[in-house]
This record gives sequence, structure tokens and C-alpha cells, in this order.
Amino acid sequence: MQLTASHAVLADRFGPADGTARRIKQAVLVVLGVALITLAANIKVPVPGSPVLMNMGTFAVLTVGAAYGARLGLTTILAYMIIGALGFDVFQSSTAELNGIAYMMGGTGGYLVGYVMATLLLGTLAQRGWDRSMGWMALAMLLGNVLLYVPGLLWLGQLYGWDKPILAWGLTPFLFGDGIKLALAALTLPAVWKLVGRARS
Repeated sequence: MQLTASHAVLADRFGPADGTARRIKQAVLVVLGVALITLAANIKVPVPGSPVLMNMGTFAVLTVGAAYGARLGLTTILAYMIIGALGFDVFQSSTAELNGIAYMMGGTGGYLVGYVMATLLLGTLAQRGWDRSMGWMALAMLLGNVLLYVPGLLWLGQLYGWDKPILAWGLTPFLFGDGIKLALAALTLPAVWKLVGRARS
């Protein structure tokens, strides 16, 4: 596999490839991507002892990044952030009382920054063909998770204080679930590419 070459991403293989129709397709994909991330973020499981809930949002964010590529993926995640900042209930535990910018500055703020960074990374790696192989996709997801956790943990440390059990709050409870999501993405995207290949052969 040529890891430095530019490859088409999944979003490029469906629908119009140029002109106004392509822009309409991209707009629709952004809307669908935001809806998917919102839905996944609300599939959540409380983690005892942690102020951060485990949810499927990270899986959706990383998968959208890989399927859309860097530019469209970044547009989608920024649209999601803007909608959330305006006060709409798109984040995992936003409420009528806590939403918008106030929510984004809370305990999950660093992870939201990580969402943007990880989406850009996954899109870039997908454009180098990493999403077509289970091994490379698993590595891409691992790197994406690192980009999620680094700003997330730094944010928690600054917000609550480094004397608190930051790793126990924001890392270790989620490793098992993230491993499952990593494996799921590593299986799903290469499988979709195989289906695309068969449909076009």
C-alpha cells in the first residue's frame, strides 16, 4: 500500500463527483454526519467515579473523519461544534440548564477539541489509504484516540486540578470500550471498501 499517495475516500465513491451536484451532496453528507455524531453521542453509559460518560460519539467522529476525508470531515465536525455552541442539544450530556459555550467549557471540553484534531487526522490517513486495511485502520483509530485523550486529560487537569485522579477519571475507565470501538471501525470501513469494489467490478 502506498501510504503517501492520495486516495479517494468513501464519500468520493458515491454520488456526483463535480459541479453543483457535488456541493449539494457534500452539504447533505455534513448534515448526515452531524446527525450521526449527535445520535452516537447520546448512546452513553455512566462510568463510576468519572465525571465523563462513555458513549459512541468517539466512534462516530473517527468513522466520519475516515469516510469523509480531511476537508469534509473537518467541515462536519466544526458544524457539529457550532451547532452545539449555539445551545442545541447535540452533546452527550448537555441539558436545558447546561449547554452551548458553558457546556463546552466543562469537563468534556478537552475531548471536544480532540474531536476536531482526531477527525482531521483520520481524514488525512484515509486519503492515504489507511481505511482500506484492517491493520492500518486499527492503527489510525489508535492514533485518533490518542489525539482525543491528550487534550481531554490536559483539560481535566487544568479544570479540576492535577492533585485529582485525572487518569482514573478520564482515561482508564474508557480503555476497554475504546478497544471495542477500535476493533469495530477496523472491521467496518475495510469491509465497506470491499463491497464498493465488488459493486464496481
